[in-house]
Amino acid sequence: MTKYIFVTGGVVSSLGKGIASASIGLLLKSRGLKVTLQKLDPYINVDPGTMSPYQHGEVYVTADGAETDLDLGHYERFTGQTMTKDNNVTAGRIYYSVIMKERQGDYLGGTVQVVPHVTDEIKRSIRTLEQRGADVVIVEVGGTVGDIEGLPFLEAIRQLRNEVGRGHAINIHLTLIPYIRAADELKTKPTQHSVGKLREIGLSAEILLCRTEKPFSEGMRNKIAQFCNVAPEAVIQALDVRDVYEVPLVFNQQRLDETIIRLLELECPQQDLMGWRTQVVERALHPARTVRIAVVGKYIQLQDAYKSIDEALRHGGLAGDAAVEVKRVDSEQIEQEGAAAILGDVQGILIPGGFGHRGIEGKLEAIRYARETGTPFLGICLGMQCAVIEIARDVCGLTRANSTEFEPNTPHPVIALLEEQQGVTAKGGTMRLGASVCHLATGTKAYAAYQRAEISERHRHRYEVNNRYREPLAKAGVVIAGVYRPERPPASGDPGQAGGAAGGDELVEIIELKDHPWFVAGQFHPEFQSRPLEPHPLFREFVAACLTHGKPTRPGVARGRTKVKTK
Repeated sequence: MTKYIFVTGGVVSSLGKGIASASIGLLLKSRGLKVTLQKLDPYINVDPGTMSPYQHGEVYVTADGAETDLDLGHYERFTGQTMTKDNNVTAGRIYYSVIMKERQGDYLGGTVQVVPHVTDEIKRSIRTLEQRGADVVIVEVGGTVGDIEGLPFLEAIRQLRNEVGRGHAINIHLTLIPYIRAADELKTKPTQHSVGKLREIGLSAEILLCRTEKPFSEGMRNKIAQFCNVAPEAVIQALDVRDVYEVPLVFNQQRLDETIIRLLELECPQQDLMGWRTQVVERALHPARTVRIAVVGKYIQLQDAYKSIDEALRHGGLAGDAAVEVKRVDSEQIEQEGAAAILGDVQGILIPGGFGHRGIEGKLEAIRYARETGTPFLGICLGMQCAVIEIARDVCGLTRANSTEFEPNTPHPVIALLEEQQGVTAKGGTMRLGASVCHLATGTKAYAAYQRAEISERHRHRYEVNNRYREPLAKAGVVIAGVYRPERPPASGDPGQAGGAAGGDELVEIIELKDHPWFVAGQFHPEFQSRPLEPHPLFREFVAACLTHGKPTRPGVARGRTKVKTK
């Protein structure tokens, strides 16, 4: 029978429930258990796909095309498990399902209420994961105890715990032990109040994860245990760590996994964390060298806006026993001060995905700098599109080349709306989403990185390279290193549209520059498939190129462009 671990949070948000849940998943998986995780988000949005990075941070995309909470990225990176749309459930999705059932008459004329209809739908969504054959399902509840929008989820958990019975479900509560600097004391009262609030809802915590910046004494541990009605060994100090990948080791040192196994009445062998300790944590804490890479975007002040990018760069560094120092660069700053002034101290440049025209000219300037100085470059999604625009303008001589996203009436739409996006007006869940197969060309840097001819990568975009311009781009030194070939007849119509007749119905997925040390850009998001123990091939090779080439090789070249004649 599937066991359940429910992870709740109290006192304040941003304590790290996602990292804690992912760390628990790693510990249990290391003991040979099959584990999956789920995030319950109380907000009314159906998914975070339409939410601003300023409010939500990164949108994580699963292989099956779901736009999900960024915590699913933590789950995949720590456990190596592939998440799906079922691993992220929002209040909006729950209420939408209930309302649709009511409209179809599924409730036989009954009054639809939060209890039992909404809570039943939440329980159904949770228990869907039992079909995967997992030994343990870890369910993280977003927000903090006491939030009004989270009450239906906590009530559903209360009911589900009663249904599965003792020994089959536990609640781990993440709370805060604040340090009052003026008094030089740690305080337990917020934790006591948080656990008390949980009891009011009908839930009790078997384990407490106490976030604290300073270690507390055994006497304080016993005090917390007594006032919160848990065993002393179930009070775990979640201390601040030097590196986030240390968290599973800190939990393991306090026997958290053994306590969980005892409470869930499981039998499994001792864990093997040697690979995680030596290949991830020790390399992260004691790198042999450092490389500085600029991430040029427009959300650089937001810690979580490029979360998977940051982690994938770190993974690439781990592969080369190097620390990656990320220099966050506002693309609008480049527009004001110039690329050379901002990027002269970096060994690599990365342009991430995004939407909207703000800061685009700064990104184009950064790409031109990378191209002309030989600085290793990696473009992702919008970063690839910007690379095509920059080359079309400055090498092909198409000075007004642009994307129809930014300039609908551009005379040279080198980036255009995907054919299937024509006429699409709804915003939520309507982009090209999820994993698609990409066919690689031999002899390319991409092929050398992946070491195979066919790969699968995740997408989140509406615009693509316009096939009409593949020939002039090729004359400018652009290599089409990877393409997607739809399993349908070639489309007819305007050859000026992406996916049109020019170049066939295939879509450009990866481009490279022929005469450049390392200039690669992809339409997909490779960062979503990078893991600490399995760095993504493109990030691994990009970081390696940055380490090899060091500083820009030709800083004196000023806009050395070769014009290519086009029709």
